[in-house]
Amino acid sequence: MGANLGLVRAVEPSIGAVGPQFFDLVAALGSASADELRRGLQLEQAAIPPKFFYDRLGSALFTSICELPEYYPTRTEAAIIDRSINDLCARLPQSSTLIDLGAGDCGKAARLLPHLNPAQYVAIDISSDFVRAALERLGREFPGIDLLGLGMDFSRELRLPASVAAQRRVFHYPGSSIGNFSRTEAARFLGQLRRSVDTDGGLLIGVDLIKSPSLLVPAYDDALGVTAAFNLNVLNHVNRLISSDFKVQDWQHVAVFNETKGCIEMYLQARERVLVRWSGSERMFERGERIHTENSHKYLPESFDQLLFEAGFKTDRFWTDEQGWFGVFYARPV
Repeated sequence: MGANLGLVRAVEPSIGAVGPQFFDLVAALGSASADELRRGLQLEQAAIPPKFFYDRLGSALFTSICELPEYYPTRTEAAIIDRSINDLCARLPQSSTLIDLGAGDCGKAARLLPHLNPAQYVAIDISSDFVRAALERLGREFPGIDLLGLGMDFSRELRLPASVAAQRRVFHYPGSSIGNFSRTEAARFLGQLRRSVDTDGGLLIGVDLIKSPSLLVPAYDDALGVTAAFNLNVLNHVNRLISSDFKVQDWQHVAVFNETKGCIEMYLQARERVLVRWSGSERMFERGERIHTENSHKYLPESFDQLLFEAGFKTDRFWTDEQGWFGVFYARPV
C-alpha cells in the first residue's frame, strides 16, 4: 500500500474552473504522520511505513524502478491488460467512476482510459504534488473525462468526498501494492473498498504471485541501485517530517525474501554505530541494526481469491501471463 475528511480542509475549485479538480487532504495530517514515524522509530524493530517513500523524489524514483529490466511486475501487468482489454472492458460497468489507488504518475490508468472511457476518473495518491501534476497532464490528453485528484493517505481510512460519484465505482489498485499490507490488513482494507461500491461496481487489482526468489529478490535490489536510492530517500523525507538528522551515507539498502511469510522484506541497515536525533527523542543504532521499510507479500491465485471472498468480493475474472508471474483480478461485490 485515506484521510478523515472531518479533520481536513478540502479546497474546492472556484466556480467555472477549467480542468481537473484537486483536493489536498495530506497536509493537515502533518502531526499525525510525525507521531506515526516517531512511534515506528522507537519500536524494538524500528520501522518506517512504506507510504513515506512517496515524496516528490521518491515518486519519481519509483517511476524509474518500473522501467528497470529486473522489475517485472509493471511490464508483466501491462502486457496482461493489453492482451485482455476487450474482455476487461466487457465486464466493467459502462459510464463507471474509475478510482485509481496509488495513482502516481497516472501512467497505468492512462492505458485504460481510451478503452474504458469512464464518466469520471479519480486519482488518489499520498504524494499530492506528484499526482496533481500527473492529473494536469492527463487532463490535456483526455479533456472529455471528468478528472478529480485526491492527495490522500488511504492507508488510514478511505473516505471519499461528495465530488466522487457514488454509482458504478470501480476501484483500480494496480502494481501489487496490496502486497504492502499483511494478510489481516489486506482483508480489512479490501473490506473498506467493498463498503464503498454498489452492486454495479467492482475492483480491478494487480497481484504479484509466488515465484522463485531468484526472480523476486533482483526486482527489489537492482544492479543500477535505483531501488536502493528509493529506499534510502525515505530518510530525507523523514528528516523533513520530524526534524531528524539521518544521514543517507550511514545506511545501506537490504532486500531479502522471507519464505515463511512469502514476502520480500526491505530494510535500511546501519553501516556503523550511529546516533540519530529527532524532535523530542533520539536512538542509537548499532552497526548492522536495521530499520524495516517495506513488506511485499506474494500470493497464490487461490489464496488471493479467498481473501477477496472474505472481504465481500467474488472473482469475476482472473488473468495471468504465460509464466504465471503476475495476476490481475476483476472482482464484483458478493
